[in-house]
Amino acid sequence: MDQLSSFLAATIRMAIPLLIAALGLLVSERSGLMNIGVEGTMLSGAFAAFSVAYYTNNYWLGMLAGMLAGCFMTLVFAVAAIKFRAPQVVIGCAINMLGSGFTAVLFRKMFFDAQTGGTQVKSFPSLQIPGLSSVPLLGETFFSHNIIVYIGILMVPAIWFLMNRTSIGTRIIAVGEHPKAADSLGINVFVTRYAAALFSGLLMGMAGAYLAIAQSNTFQVDMTGGKGYIAMAVVVLGKWRALGVLAGALIFGGANALQMTLQNAGLNIPNNLILMVPYIVTVLAVLAACKQKAIDASAKGVPYEKA
Repeated sequence: MDQLSSFLAATIRMAIPLLIAALGLLVSERSGLMNIGVEGTMLSGAFAAFSVAYYTNNYWLGMLAGMLAGCFMTLVFAVAAIKFRAPQVVIGCAINMLGSGFTAVLFRKMFFDAQTGGTQVKSFPSLQIPGLSSVPLLGETFFSHNIIVYIGILMVPAIWFLMNRTSIGTRIIAVGEHPKAADSLGINVFVTRYAAALFSGLLMGMAGAYLAIAQSNTFQVDMTGGKGYIAMAVVVLGKWRALGVLAGALIFGGANALQMTLQNAGLNIPNNLILMVPYIVTVLAVLAACKQKAIDASAKGVPYEKA
């Protein structure tokens, strides 16, 4: 029972950064933007959160800094993609390389020396919900996490409501499906796409900050370890729907938790094979998802030029 509850709790913890980043990507992609720079954006958010939390000793300020860093990276992407109509896939690749490179350089320059090597910061504490955290199996699984976990879960109905029950969501979907028709109805395609990109950056930065100051209490070079790419797969697996994204994130979170369980079990299995588990699940899940009808934006990745 204890092992099962620990596994389920680890599944949720591992799913949260994927969930938050994928929800942001969902909004961006439904507006017609193809941003594959999730990995670099998350890394930027993780480093900014760690740095600010280190110097201020305040994890909330660190989280804010991580979100703003993610917002800045997506602003760079949005300006290049929307204003200059540059190839969005190329820009996303550049964002990933930029995020990986400059965070590694700054981290080694600012923290990794004889005095500060292995620096740790104060991270978000776990919240034990009174009366619920002590319930067998369910307590550890659902009611013994830090506040960012609960915020991430609450974002699922919030994003669902935004996209399906508000005029903002209607505008986002309209500019992603048929920007010319949306423009003819008075919807500003450029402003809508900029807003969607910046909102997605806030969530991607938050996902990166979670890795540095909520899931752990330190920063490591390339600590995302491909989670940005897996978040993209989560969106595909979830069919660009908030509830589907939640299910996809839990699947990949479970794969990561299984990897950790196998590593700690002391089995006679090569470690490299164990580390492959989440990525094998990613490939298989995307292949399965591609066989089903999706609701991806028709104009995704296509620059809009006002007539």
